[in-house]
Amino acid sequence: MNYEDIKKLIDDMGNSKIDELSIEFPDGIKISMKKDKTATMIPPKQEIQYITVPDKKIEESKEGVEDKKQVSEDYKIVKSPMVGTFYSKSSPDAKAYVEVGSKVKKGDILCIVEAMKLMNEIESEFDGEIAEVCVKDGEMVDYGKPLFKIK
Repeated sequence: MNYEDIKKLIDDMGNSKIDELSIEFPDGIKISMKKDKTATMIPPKQEIQYITVPDKKIEESKEGVEDKKQVSEDYKIVKSPMVGTFYSKSSPDAKAYVEVGSKVKKGDILCIVEAMKLMNEIESEFDGEIAEVCVKDGEMVDYGKPLFKIK
């Protein structure tokens, strides 16, 4: 077997879907090739930033008079740790991880952000209740964009 044949065999192996190949020729030559699966790039774990923001709402009385009161609630904001596509569920047929009113605990998966063909699960860092989902399923998100408000 000459150099060109071996080079073509290596190129064909690289372009194929097989991961391992072993060939033994009648004249005693043995060729064994294996793809390195560890070469895939895994992004470093990124820290999720949370901030507490007072959310003031003005409620009008039922009479419609100028009698108004302010209600203030503290929310913790879950922001996107990366640029990517927001998915509220693991597959198109699956149920959303969380919805408004869902109770979450530290470590619960809230959503997925797809970045560079990698699905990154975003987990809650604290206990609480989902007050608002700030983005729609399939929407592009930037680094630091609010994803959820949790009270």
